Order: sequence, then C-alpha cells, then structure tokens
Amino acid sequence: MGYGDEATIRKILTETGDTWAVVGLSSNRDRAAYRVAQVLQQFGKRIVPVHPKAETVHGEQGYASLADIPFDVDVVDVFVNSALAGAVADEAVAKGAKAVWFQLGVVDEDAYARTRAAGLDMVMDRCPAIEIPRLG
Repeated sequence: MGYGDEATIRKILTETGDTWAVVGLSSNRDRAAYRVAQVLQQFGKRIVPVHPKAETVHGEQGYASLADIPFDVDVVDVFVNSALAGAVADEAVAKGAKAVWFQLGVVDEDAYARTRAAGLDMVMDRCPAIEIPRLG
C-alpha cells in the first residue's frame, strides 16, 4: 500500500496550510527534525516545535505537546518512532489539524486508518524536505 501518493503529498505541501507542528523538534542540530524544519521554513512554512523540553527552535516558540499550542496548526509532522507515532496522530486529530505527516521510517498502519477515517490527509514514511523542492 502506498502511504504517500503524489497528489496527497502535493496537496499537503501546497494547499493544506503553512503552520506545521513538528513533533520531536528540539535544538539538537544533529537530529533530522532540526534540518527538515529549517527546509520547511525556507519554503515559507511556519514551524512550531513540539518537544517535552519546549525549546525555542529556529526562532519559533516551542510547546511540550500539541494540546499546549494556543493556536490552530495545519499539518503535524511526526519525528518520533513508530511505537509512539500513533498517539501523536490521535492528538493531531483532537487538535483539529488538517493533515499528518510521518517521517521516513515512521509507519503505523492502524494510525493511518484512524487518521484517514477522521477526515485528515496523511503521508507516512516520506520526508517533506525531500518532497517540497521536487514540486517545482
């Protein structure tokens, strides 16, 4: 099963909205989330760091959880391992996000089914920092 068809990827990156909560984003420059968030910013997205430390990253205030963010988010980009990702997808639904994006290597088929059933777009096992420059 494909978890990242081109139409859905394009829709999330170009139409869904520009506020991206990046779950797992901290000030650790060695983590993929740090670099991916930077690329998203370069393409005009507002990133919102979500991490237990609630650090400010790339000039944006961090929050300990999705529920703590005091404004709407459009996309929830998930940088936690597959065992934890399903709960984050459920939190994204509860938060009212329009889409969920699981990073490379993050797959949870049950979470995918639940999230799609709730009416959200979803991509798994893909990287927006790889996909967004390809849109042209």
